[in-house]
Amino acid sequence: MSTPADLLDDLTADLDAVFVFSPSSGFYERFEELEGEVVVIAPENAVDAEQFVELPLAFESIRDRIRFGVEGAMDRNLIDAGDEVGCVVSVFGDDNDALVRVRADESMHSGVYDLFANSRADPGVIRDVFEVVIELGKKGQKGKPVGALFVVGDAGKVMNKSRPLSYNPFEKSHVHVGDPIVNVMLKEFSRLDGAFVISDSGKIVSAYRYLEAGAEGVDIPKGLGTRHMAGAAITRATNATSIVLSESDGMVRAFKGGELILEIDPEDY
Repeated sequence: MSTPADLLDDLTADLDAVFVFSPSSGFYERFEELEGEVVVIAPENAVDAEQFVELPLAFESIRDRIRFGVEGAMDRNLIDAGDEVGCVVSVFGDDNDALVRVRADESMHSGVYDLFANSRADPGVIRDVFEVVIELGKKGQKGKPVGALFVVGDAGKVMNKSRPLSYNPFEKSHVHVGDPIVNVMLKEFSRLDGAFVISDSGKIVSAYRYLEAGAEGVDIPKGLGTRHMAGAAITRATNATSIVLSESDGMVRAFKGGELILEIDPEDY
């Protein structure tokens, strides 16, 4: 009669890697003797796994959780495009109870993992801003395309390297991105010129900022305009991350360290 270990071997025999999401120590031990790559995907490496990918956010969607873990593993060169991966996840309860087979595809390597996991600001703040920009890209302002620029993190330096274009409606407020009412306000203000400045913790510090960081040494793809150049330059002069929505082509792009790290069509997210 087959043992549970034999069944596990049979299920994973033709896989290039097995991803175990947030396992307990006892559960992880079942996978330690498997041949091939075993990678733990979790908020922290509590089981002291040799191969580990940080999951900095709690994803309610299993699809998003798997996609994020696959991209993180590709970022760390643990797997390659075309590899067949088995993802051990929880579907019906709190414990891992399912094995989902996924083929890693180059389209999964979008830059979203780098944006969320390696930015200075809290990953939840980055996600909240990113989702506001994605929704703006999908719906625009009253059905018309709109451009927007959000600078997230290192807000003190960003404010020092920018100047106001108009009255700051958030000057005396203590509102944070992620609040549904605040997100509506952000979408309304996005039709006006200037950048939004968001703190590491998600507080909206300012709107209508003209970014004055020098563009020397900043190289952005041809065809991108002044909004993208300003977004890239401020991330070279500070430790902020910029998320930009293009009015002309509708694409969402992110910059860090003066470089483009993400380019995505909102309809594909």
